[in-house]
Amino acid sequence: MDDRLADVPPDAEAGVLADRLKERIYATITMIAVVVGLSFGEVGALGAVATVLTTAVGLWLAAFVADQQAHRTVHRHLATGRELRRMLYVSSPLLSCAAGPSVLIALAALDVLTLHAALLAAAGVCVVSLFLWGCVGGLRMGGGILAALVAGLADAAIGVAVALVKAAAGH
Repeated sequence: MDDRLADVPPDAEAGVLADRLKERIYATITMIAVVVGLSFGEVGALGAVATVLTTAVGLWLAAFVADQQAHRTVHRHLATGRELRRMLYVSSPLLSCAAGPSVLIALAALDVLTLHAALLAAAGVCVVSLFLWGCVGGLRMGGGILAALVAGLADAAIGVAVALVKAAAGH
């Protein structure tokens, strides 16, 4: 068991991990839209990394505020202790979605590749991660390799669709 889940009852652990993965997937899809949009703009590396980091922090804050508001409304008190740690643990992948794009943008700042290429590569990495999560989910459901590949392709198709919509809109 993950040490960070020590306060979570064993029967709830799977739910916590599922919620955490859901946040990561949501953030990944959002980041695809952001980096593709940036690739069409006239932004420099500093502006691009600021946008990526601001997006990640904004997603995290929005999720945290929504979790706290929902908790407060249902339970009639702010989340503290174990409840608060669970919220922070579940929402933390919203921050990590900026890591890959930030590294690629840094490589562009160092003239290893163009910023446009770095942003498109970041979108590609995000789509590949959606594919891999879909494959893992398909395998864990016991459907075999073909079912896993279909699940992975379906998840990747969502990421590609987001990128195509952003590209078609020209931003």
